[in-house]
Amino acid sequence: MFKQFILYLGKNMSTTNKKSRETLAKKLAGKKVPVKREVELKPELFSEVKNNKKTRLTTSAKNTDLSGKEDVALKKVIKKSKRVTKTTDIVNDLKEPPFEVALDAKTLSIKTEISDTEPSTSSSIKQENKATKKSNNTKKFISQYNDDIKSEEVKQEPGEDKWEPQNWKQILENIRIMRSKDNAPVDTMGCHKCADENADEKTQRFHKLVALMLSSQTKDETTYHAMLRLREHSLTPKSISEMKLNVLENILHPVSFYKNKAKYLQQTSKVLIDKYNSDIPDNIKELVALPGVGPKMAHICMATAWHQTTGIGVDVHVHRICNRLKWLPRPTKEPEQTRVALEQWLSRDLWREVNHLLVGFGQTTCTPVKPKCLECLNCSICPEAPKVNPSKKSEKKTENVQVSSLCDKATFKKKKMHV
Repeated sequence: MFKQFILYLGKNMSTTNKKSRETLAKKLAGKKVPVKREVELKPELFSEVKNNKKTRLTTSAKNTDLSGKEDVALKKVIKKSKRVTKTTDIVNDLKEPPFEVALDAKTLSIKTEISDTEPSTSSSIKQENKATKKSNNTKKFISQYNDDIKSEEVKQEPGEDKWEPQNWKQILENIRIMRSKDNAPVDTMGCHKCADENADEKTQRFHKLVALMLSSQTKDETTYHAMLRLREHSLTPKSISEMKLNVLENILHPVSFYKNKAKYLQQTSKVLIDKYNSDIPDNIKELVALPGVGPKMAHICMATAWHQTTGIGVDVHVHRICNRLKWLPRPTKEPEQTRVALEQWLSRDLWREVNHLLVGFGQTTCTPVKPKCLECLNCSICPEAPKVNPSKKSEKKTENVQVSSLCDKATFKKKKMHV
């Protein structure tokens, strides 16, 4: 009678309640009915994550595009946290697990903190264990990826602080010996020799600054003669600022870029009169701020005018020789790069000497075109020197002696025949 009554009720129920009829029949028959919970991903999830104070999202859209990976990883975490089944009839709404996403240009790390209700059966515990194992695997993969990137960054510049070139002390001592024998143009006509010795200290400092401004891409002989012509017109900041521009250009010619340098000289003279009482600044920052003054000029000016060592003055000669001798960890293209690399390993007490030694060495021996490598004492040590066997050197010397003796005999015979 009871079963017939249930069938009667099931027939009279509407078609819309078909699922409820089936579940009611199964419950009355004594079968377990698994409760399925459909989890819908809310589109508002990602907007809430961005507005959350605890999350920190730092992405570089130019270098990396991790939006697809982020969505997949977040969906997996949410699904795993909500795969919990219960045998009770009443199912509470699942709370969305709080999570933190930290994105970087190189790394992706996802941290989740799942707060679910306590499982009531052993089956739910097993499913949670599986979810945690998978999440641990993803964390291990991400950590390995981070370690690989860190190892690559370390391998890029290993031990750069302790780097020193080979045989640099012997090379420097040989350059000292060669420089002591012959005078270079920098020794007699350098910027420190262009100042008027009879003038006061303030005027001498201005003369040295002007000579440095004119020496850019100009030979020392040309700079020295231009300074002599300027000194005839009482070389002071006031006289330069009051001089006509075309007259100043004619005095500076043939200095390279003499028109631009004439403008810079007048602008600098006005600045010195207004701010420094016709004197020059006593620090690198203010010297470089002057029109037409670069880092090389500023460091040399501090050494010659104020007798302070603030850095190495790297000009074309120092830049070329340091790259030839491999005194730099990597080849450089600009003198300022050479200065920074050279100051990292060379002791500070040699900074002032190195500029004077290498400039004269570049003018006499290590010239830009056809350097005199066979006459250099560093020929056997220099990486750029041509490798010549000592036997070949002796052969060349003997050939030259024989040729010179034959020429002498020929000239002697010609003289006799004329007599």
